[in-house]
Amino acid sequence: MGNVTGDLSSRRALIDRTSTRGKLIVIDARAPLEKMFGYSTAVRSLSQGRASYTMEPLEYAPAPESMLEALTGM
Repeated sequence: MGNVTGDLSSRRALIDRTSTRGKLIVIDARAPLEKMFGYSTAVRSLSQGRASYTMEPLEYAPAPESMLEALTGM
């Protein structure tokens, strides 16, 4: 689980909670959509093919100031 939560953190995810359902570990997190491209492959690699994930839109949030500066050059 540490590899998966570490990868989520590197994607600017905020982990809301972790729980267990039988033998499964469930991680509820929020992350920017632009950071989640390729996550399906990453989570399978980190878990030796055992993990899966679902994703759904939650809310709109403005981009961080540092990202706006990088995009606009201002």
